[in-house]
Amino acid sequence: MAPVVSSSNRRSWSRRLRRTSALVWVPVVALVTCTACAGTGQTVSTAPSAPARLTVDRAQHDALARLAQELVDAGAPGVTVRVDDGRSRPVEVVRQAPWAKRAHRLTQDDEFRMGSNTKTMMATLVLMLAADGDLSLDDPVEKWLPGKVPGGDRITLRMLLNHTSGLYDYTGDPELLESILGKSQRRWTSAQLLAVAARHDVLFPPGTRWSYSNTDYIAIGSVLERVTGSTPATLIRDRIARPLGLDHTYYATDASWRGPYARGYEPDAAHMPSDVPDAFKDVAGNPVQGHVDVSGNDVSWGGAAGAVVSNTRDWSRFYTALMSGKLLPEAQVEELRRTVPMDPDNPEKGPGSGLGIETGSTPCGTIWAHDGGMTGYSSTNYTDVKGSRTASVLVSTEFAFEFAADPKMVAANEALQTAAICAMFGKQAPTQTD
Repeated sequence: MAPVVSSSNRRSWSRRLRRTSALVWVPVVALVTCTACAGTGQTVSTAPSAPARLTVDRAQHDALARLAQELVDAGAPGVTVRVDDGRSRPVEVVRQAPWAKRAHRLTQDDEFRMGSNTKTMMATLVLMLAADGDLSLDDPVEKWLPGKVPGGDRITLRMLLNHTSGLYDYTGDPELLESILGKSQRRWTSAQLLAVAARHDVLFPPGTRWSYSNTDYIAIGSVLERVTGSTPATLIRDRIARPLGLDHTYYATDASWRGPYARGYEPDAAHMPSDVPDAFKDVAGNPVQGHVDVSGNDVSWGGAAGAVVSNTRDWSRFYTALMSGKLLPEAQVEELRRTVPMDPDNPEKGPGSGLGIETGSTPCGTIWAHDGGMTGYSSTNYTDVKGSRTASVLVSTEFAFEFAADPKMVAANEALQTAAICAMFGKQAPTQTD
């Protein structure tokens, strides 16, 4: 039986597969300052000559390398950064704690659990089927999943994709906790996950509000399977990964990996509160000491909400293909970018949720992005509106652990995210005086 956790800890589990800290890349990035980036001498190249490109590369690399190292020094086991500004060659940075190198030396090619970035690929598949005429975004869920989703006759596929369904997030149910933490290797099916969510009341009438729910995409995965007769794993392979040559991208269905992978870790006892969940205690009832390697956890509990594996280079290629129209007709790209407000207090200027992707304003430019948190892994991927610029920041621990959110590590992560976004736009991150 899953251990009982406090209401505050239970809320932290419901953020899993999602983001490292709430909306870190939209309002927080707009406010966070990056004093470490000051004085880097970063410039934007206005000429196509090789020396100018090298100057931009070196300035970006030095700033990002310093911030990545600060994040490692603050406690992150490993950090991988890749930024492509669409003009100079991509900047790539890898930094790793000395103790983590003993198990595996991190590289840009290493596979990484992408958590909720999976949702962008799931939405892409739905839009492909919409373009083919196999379904409509306005189809009620009940049409494809009769009796499986509460209020499915009033929830459309579009509402699932932009998180306005009102469905309860299944990751908040205590039954999932041991699987989330890796204490159980239970193999979950989409039907079982939908059944867990169905035990809970809906949060609001469909279409009336925005609330992030992993259940939305478990339902989307089930719809994809019903419409096509193929699994999400097969669809991602055949319609996204193979056509784009994404050699390190696939939908995981268990704990296994297909190539060299980043080791993911979770926190030591020093980061834990007095009410440590039982799943983080040893047989004697004491909190686990040291970093725990969780890269062998079964990820079936993430399913279509968060099971995709990829790396920075593959994801850059995917984002470019998606936003430029290589994967979808223009009409479907426009549907992808049609947003609903995520912040009810600032509906006009606040962040917006599209279909499997989100957008917001930063000091350096408007971004389209998603991020993900799965036990041992935090990932954030950015692009511009046309996919000509991309950036990724991968960290081999998961910030959604409420009791692992060391303020120094969170601040270092936010500074790195800001710098990566600005480098993507060929700009220097703002300082406190900007």
